[in-house]
Amino acid sequence: MLSPRYAAVELQSLLLALFLVFCATPSPAYTVLEARLHSAISPAQADMLDDAIAAAVAKPADLLLLSLDTPGGSVEVMRRMVGSILNAPIPVAVYVSPSGARAASAGVFLVAAGTVAAMAPQTTIGAASPIGIGGDDLPTTSDRKIKNDLTSLLRGLADRRGRNVNWYKKAVDEAATLTAPEAVAERVVDLVAVNNRDLLEQIGKRGIATPTGTVRFDGAAATIVSYEPGLWHTLLSWLLDPSIAYVLLLLGVAGVFFELTTPGAVLPGVVGGIALILALYALSVLPTNAAGLLLLLAAGGLFLLELHITSFGLLSLAGVAALFLGSLLLFRFDGHSGLPLSLILPTVGGVCVLLLGAVWLLAKAQRQKPRLGLTALYGQAALVRRWSGRAGKVFVHGEIWDARLADDAPTLNFAPGAPVLVVGHEDFVLLVAPRPENADA
Repeated sequence: MLSPRYAAVELQSLLLALFLVFCATPSPAYTVLEARLHSAISPAQADMLDDAIAAAVAKPADLLLLSLDTPGGSVEVMRRMVGSILNAPIPVAVYVSPSGARAASAGVFLVAAGTVAAMAPQTTIGAASPIGIGGDDLPTTSDRKIKNDLTSLLRGLADRRGRNVNWYKKAVDEAATLTAPEAVAERVVDLVAVNNRDLLEQIGKRGIATPTGTVRFDGAAATIVSYEPGLWHTLLSWLLDPSIAYVLLLLGVAGVFFELTTPGAVLPGVVGGIALILALYALSVLPTNAAGLLLLLAAGGLFLLELHITSFGLLSLAGVAALFLGSLLLFRFDGHSGLPLSLILPTVGGVCVLLLGAVWLLAKAQRQKPRLGLTALYGQAALVRRWSGRAGKVFVHGEIWDARLADDAPTLNFAPGAPVLVVGHEDFVLLVAPRPENADA
C-alpha cells in the first residue's frame, strides 16, 4: 500500500507529464480562405460572397479574407452583401487591395461592415455619394432621401465596428475620400498591410473579435487557401455586368431586325436570338427600368415602320432618340450611376449603322423589278446532272429541271457538275447557255 506522501508525488509527476505533452502538441494552424471581388457590385458578386462564406464554413476556415477593388454598383445588392458579412458565422476581413485598388461608392459599405477593415498602400476609399444615371447630381428631394438612408446605414456599421462615424457620414454627404495612411489615422480602417501575409500577422497580434471572444494567432504560420468561384460564377459575373447586358440587348434587337428585313441571312438571326435571350435573362436579375426597356422596344418598332411608311427619315430620327433615351433609363441603381455615356454613344451609333444598313438592303431589294415564275431563274447558275447533245438535266435552286441549249448556242458536251447559265425557258424546259471556261467542244 502506497503512503499518502508517495501518492502525492506520483500525482504531481503525472500532472507534470501531461502538461509537457500538452505544451509539445502543436496548435492547429489558423486557416484563412481568400476571395477576390475585383469588379462592379452586381448580383453575381453577392452570390459569390455567399458561396465563399459557405465554403469557408465547410472547410472549415477561421477567417474569410475578402480582397476588394470596386468602383461601386447596385445599392440593393450592396445591402444584401453587407447583411451576408454581418451574419457570417466566421469573421470577415475586408482588404482593399492590391496597390492601386479602390473601395468607392457601394464598396465603402463593404469595408465598413468588415470585422477587420484594411487597405494596401496606394489604395483609396470614399466617394459614396449617390449620383444620377447620367452622372449628374440628383434632384434635391430625391438626393436628401437617398443620402439620409445611406448615411444611417453607414453610421450603424461604423458604430458597430468602433470606427469613425463622422467620416463615414462625410463619405456620403460630401463624397469624401482618403488614402490608406489617412484612413488609418482617421480610424476609418484598422490596418495598412502590404500583402495578405503582412495583414494576417497584424491581425494575429492585435486579435480578432469572435462570438466567443478575441482570438489571437500566429499570422506567419496561417494557411491561406484561395477561393475559386468556378465557371458558373465567372460567366454569371460577366453576364450580369450592366454594360454587357446592354450591349447584348441591342445586339439581339439589331440581329433580329436584320433577319426580318433580309430573310435568309440566317447568321444575324441566330446570333441576335441568342444575344436577346441572354440579355433578357440578365435584365430579369438586374434592376431594370421598365420605361427604358419600353423605349428601346419602341425604337425597334419605329425603325420597322420606316420601311413601310414614307416619313422622309422622321421615323428613323424618332427611333434614334428613343434608342438613346431608353439606354439612359434602362437601369436604375437606387440613385447610383447607370450606364455611362462613353458606352451608350458608340453602342447606339453602331446599332444605328447596322439598322440603316438593313434598311438600305431591303430598299434595294424592293426597287428591283419583281420576277415571277420561271423568269425568276433567269441569270441563275445551274449545275449539269447529265447531258447529251443539246439537251439534258440541270440542278438549280434545289430542283432538277429539263434543259436544252438556247437556239443561238453551239452544240456542246457538258460534263456532270459543269455550271451553265439559265437564259430563258420554253414551257417547263429551261434554256441554258454555256460558260466558256466550263464547256468542252
